[in-house]
Amino acid sequence: MERWKRTFAVIWSGQLVSILSSAVVSYAVIFWMSLETGSAEVLALAAIAGILPQSLLGPVVGVYVDRWDRKRTMILADSFIALCTLALSVLFRLGVAQTWHIYLLLACRSVGSAFHTPAMQASVPLLAPASQLTRIAGINQIISSVSDIAGPAIGALMLSLTSIGNILLLDVAGAAVACISLLCIRIPNPERRPDSKNDLRREFREGFAAMHAVPGMGSFFALAIAVWFFIMPVGVLFPLMTLQHFGGGAYEMSLVEIVWGGGALLGGAVMGARTYRVSRIVLVNLMYLTVGLSFLLSGLLPKEGFALFAVFTAAAGISSSVFNASFISVVQTRIEAGVLGRVLSLYRSFGLLPSAIGLLGTGFLAERIGLTTTFILSGAVICLIGAAAFRMPKVMRLDTQHTGNNSSSNRK
Repeated sequence: MERWKRTFAVIWSGQLVSILSSAVVSYAVIFWMSLETGSAEVLALAAIAGILPQSLLGPVVGVYVDRWDRKRTMILADSFIALCTLALSVLFRLGVAQTWHIYLLLACRSVGSAFHTPAMQASVPLLAPASQLTRIAGINQIISSVSDIAGPAIGALMLSLTSIGNILLLDVAGAAVACISLLCIRIPNPERRPDSKNDLRREFREGFAAMHAVPGMGSFFALAIAVWFFIMPVGVLFPLMTLQHFGGGAYEMSLVEIVWGGGALLGGAVMGARTYRVSRIVLVNLMYLTVGLSFLLSGLLPKEGFALFAVFTAAAGISSSVFNASFISVVQTRIEAGVLGRVLSLYRSFGLLPSAIGLLGTGFLAERIGLTTTFILSGAVICLIGAAAFRMPKVMRLDTQHTGNNSSSNRK
């Protein structure tokens, strides 16, 4: 087996356990809050707590991700998340946990993810050949999708068997497994300039400039950010849509999440199976249209249309995997590895901050204009963005399969 394949086998083993345990905990918390409060505002605030720290820290985090040892950064980030989760578990077991404690935990997890996610994504081009980046992104989506399928089912089951405080301990165990797996591999770091540790602002400017150095890349990011702005407010309303519009319960809420995960698993399997001779930009734009239509059509369904809602959710799940695999692999291919951490952090920051702003209107949208109308309007706007993307020549020419990333002997 080639060395890079052995390395990813170890990484994926640890990440599967870690991501699955995190999914179980995340869905259990969402279901618990939905059943306890039934409030769109509470769910929106929870989502904001989970994304706002990443969006605010992104510009600075990227600089340090490119400076620091990336393996050590991921281990420390996982350890920090585990300690925060353990603290909340103790509060629940003592019977003193409150809603604001959950918000605080979600914020701390977001801080850890702000470091872990770009460090992991920026390490991939240093570990594998450029021709395999789309397949690797597809396999990463499979891992996430398996967790999205099993997470809600296990989360709902465990809520009926034990307390939320005990469920939180699963995340601690998963983080420990992920850290151990990372200790077993070597992740190279990109070459740095001798003075790269002396000027924080210059390094930030380099990352920002790298986003616009490739013609069309700035617009490519802007389109994705615009789509996320309209996806996020709808995304947190899925449990309430199931409960209030379709008259479901915990089982139906978990079923919708499982269907989403099943679609994402299928999309990830397709993208990870082989290398395709198709424009990844076209795939990204088509996925915008698919997600938009799934939201729009879901909003038009009658109260008896839960089965079709599940079908549309599966289609959106497939789209999410194809989009993520295509988008990330384009960025990894076209951006130099030495600044990739900064670029990915900036993308997450610029994407999540507008999403947080959009989430602030979730309660208003759900209670003033209605859940179904929110789905319809958001879906229509996403479709328009997807259609506009096909009319941007520089964006359409981005996928030229450049291989300008730094190489590493570990990829052989």
